Amino acid sequence: MSSKAAPEIHLAQQPEADALLGRSPLAALVGMLLDQQVPMEWAFSGPYTIASRLGADDLDAHEIAARAPEEFAALLSEKPAVHRYPGSMAQRVQQLCHFLVEEYGGDAEAVWADAATGKELLARLQALPGFGKQKAQIFLALLGKQYGVRPTGWREAAGPYGEEGSYRSAADITGPESLAKVRAHKQEMKAAAKAEKAAKGKNGEKGENGEKREKVAKAAKSSGN
Repeated sequence: MSSKAAPEIHLAQQPEADALLGRSPLAALVGMLLDQQVPMEWAFSGPYTIASRLGADDLDAHEIAARAPEEFAALLSEKPAVHRYPGSMAQRVQQLCHFLVEEYGGDAEAVWADAATGKELLARLQALPGFGKQKAQIFLALLGKQYGVRPTGWREAAGPYGEEGSYRSAADITGPESLAKVRAHKQEMKAAAKAEKAAKGKNGEKGENGEKREKVAKAAKSSGN
């Protein structure tokens, strides 16, 4: 990100917070890390809030990793809290920064700067603390779609999140309209998953009742004999 003009990001829906996401690789990573169990805008405005409370205009992996855990947790817990679970997320942010310091000299951009393929980049992202496959794929798609980081096969490595013209995740948010579309898609997915779970439960119940009826019938038959 640093080698070219910063992209125009709209994930936080706040000018200062989005500007930080555009120019700071670590802020983008931390925002993605925070993006769970809270609205996306809340998650991606987190890096700016943290930087402001640290009295800095950017995040520094070395500084965050060196902070006392209790002190850093308190910083994220100040009202308004950076996350719904500020204590546990403070721990995760520090774990991420520790990893970046140890493996990449504290340079978040080094995670993707020289990745030759999408598959390699996905593996690097999945190795980050707090990044499972889904989160890694979403961030890979975000890098490709909005930050211009496009190693060979990046769309394929990002799975469905890499699809062009989709509205599945943070990778597809470029303003209020696309945010609304992504939010609607997420709600549809939740509703579908809920319906599928309910259907499975119903079928399981039918299966159990069927087995009970069969046992009763067999018992009746044997007693009749």
